[in-house]
Amino acid sequence: MIVGAGGMGREVYGVICLLNRLATGLPRWRVLGFVDDYPDQSHVDLVHRLGVPFLGSSHWLAGQPTTTHVALGVGQPRLRRETDQAIARYGLPAATVVHPAAEVGPDCVHGEGLFAAGGARVTTNVVLGRHVHLNQNCTVGHDAVLGDYVSVNPLAAVSGYCRLAEGVMVGTTAAVLPKLTVGRDAVVGAGACVTRDVADGVVVTGVPARPARRSAADAGPVVVAAHRRQDEVDHPA
Repeated sequence: MIVGAGGMGREVYGVICLLNRLATGLPRWRVLGFVDDYPDQSHVDLVHRLGVPFLGSSHWLAGQPTTTHVALGVGQPRLRRETDQAIARYGLPAATVVHPAAEVGPDCVHGEGLFAAGGARVTTNVVLGRHVHLNQNCTVGHDAVLGDYVSVNPLAAVSGYCRLAEGVMVGTTAAVLPKLTVGRDAVVGAGACVTRDVADGVVVTGVPARPARRSAADAGPVVVAAHRRQDEVDHPA
């Protein structure tokens, strides 16, 4: 089951389709459908074009057997964390989805729910937390540690010995230089080059990266308190 009918969810589905085509014998995954608590109708239409059912809200997960895995197709780290916490009551395991063209080196460990897109490269002795998303053609260097719900966007580079705390987003084509720490829920803007540690919740942009005037809370999606609805806003990553 894929949670999230937006672009990230549909990318996860695309990787699952490729894995199934390459599998010998039975398909690796049977996709039951998509669920989304606040779907955009245009996203639902695109799901239907893929030939996959859109089943409705996440309440559909209730009563599913423990053989049903959940893939979180949610791109924004903090929203992914909130979604994971909200669906935890259903007790379903998280699916790990790794593109066959992604590379994960020796002695790398990861938590449940890893998503690695095509061209993502993880070298060696790397630790990845729960529901980490590694997008197209990004790299993670040796001895790095990425906390839960971290997102590394396309063509970004996380260097060796880096520490990225829970909920960090590294923007497209950004770079984090070796041995640096990026704090919880911080955002590294697209194209930025991080040359010093980044504190919790800070948005950094530019070369060298410096704190932006707005906070990470302002940079992320707007989440309605009553539930997890997301309204798109400009985002530096």
